[in-house]
Amino acid sequence: MTTIKHSYIESKTIFLSKALPLRINFLWTLIGNSVYAACQWGMLVVLAKLGNPEMVGQFALGLAVTAPIILFTNLQLRAVQTTDARGEYQFGHYLAFRLITSFLALTIILGVIGLSGYRGQMAWIILAIGGAKVVESVSDVFHGLFQRHERLDRAARSLMLKGPLSLLALGFGVWQTGEVLWGTVGLLAVWFLILVAYDLPNGIWLLKLKNPGERDITAKGFNLKKIQPCWEWRELCSLAWLAFPLGMVAMLISLNSNIPRYFIESFRGTRELGIYAAIAYLMAAGGMVINALDKAVTPRQANYYAEGNKKAFITLLVKLLGIASFVGLGGVLVAALAGRPLLTLIYRPEYAEHADILVMLMVAGWVSYMNYFLGAGMTAARHFRIQLPLFIMVNLSLTFFSYTLIPPYGLWGAALAVTLTGIVQMVLSSLVVFRAIRRLA
Repeated sequence: MTTIKHSYIESKTIFLSKALPLRINFLWTLIGNSVYAACQWGMLVVLAKLGNPEMVGQFALGLAVTAPIILFTNLQLRAVQTTDARGEYQFGHYLAFRLITSFLALTIILGVIGLSGYRGQMAWIILAIGGAKVVESVSDVFHGLFQRHERLDRAARSLMLKGPLSLLALGFGVWQTGEVLWGTVGLLAVWFLILVAYDLPNGIWLLKLKNPGERDITAKGFNLKKIQPCWEWRELCSLAWLAFPLGMVAMLISLNSNIPRYFIESFRGTRELGIYAAIAYLMAAGGMVINALDKAVTPRQANYYAEGNKKAFITLLVKLLGIASFVGLGGVLVAALAGRPLLTLIYRPEYAEHADILVMLMVAGWVSYMNYFLGAGMTAARHFRIQLPLFIMVNLSLTFFSYTLIPPYGLWGAALAVTLTGIVQMVLSSLVVFRAIRRLA
């Protein structure tokens, strides 16, 4: 009887620890990302409906200030983690490294607040958003663990919890107080709750199932050190050296979307920034599909490159670029045919006055979807360092276009600047990917 029970438990454990098929991972990620992105978009809708463009601008400015810092200190660790096909580092190394960089992120955010001149409520909004993003970055390490073992159902469920709760917290805070600050404090509380109550327990669950060192992996005496930070400084320094270029690239990518916002806030004010941010977020509708597909295929794409399987790598990349084009063109058509009534319905009539900007931003979105998969191809091939000079050139191009076009043309100039910069990035990224493919010959 004991043997039968043990055999049943072992069979169940093997089933639960088995990687999900690609299509199932894609569907889970698409659903999770769709729910989460819809709720993030809902936050802007709530601010637009309950407040005004200035409040949307405050929230957007808080994100614009903190995002480059968080993304730099995150060092795209999840990309390194999920493409670690040879198991060079343990989960504890990734967790320890993320905790170090999270502390660094908070320190930099405090420094920026002190030196930038932001005072009063705006300073507290930036700090609350920064704190929420730091908590989210710790959760991201656990999501990387799920993705590395192709169990994206766990990450998707986390996002499906976080999205609606975040929307409720922000909406309730703004509704009760009439201020953005207390809504952002609610975000911080919700994201910490999700980390402790969901991501951490599921990380323990997966490591127990994947632990090759224990025969009885259902034993109560599971070694919790496997979920704790691993402070082996030699490995952490090696990981930092590997990931640093990706951190710089992530910061530059974030600046790629935020540089126009800095110029808009400087030349046109918070109200115009709020209108631009609300319209620009509609690009995320197509981005949900792109992001979900990328997360589902990244481990497999990395394995193809590590194995030297040139044909499979190219075939997958071409399919991804085809999907990006299809999604991008669909967004452009919707914006061109129904942009004005769509903006009126979602936000308010003052946003619909800028329907032409939506069309141009959707063209920019089409280009960005292509760039997303080209960048994923570079990362899967572990071509990390070349991305740094590439995105420096991209950011310099965006700064030039923004400085040239936004003062005379306003929001239309910002949308055009983003589109032109995306084309520059596509050309440079294609050259790097072609080079990586040639190395497989």
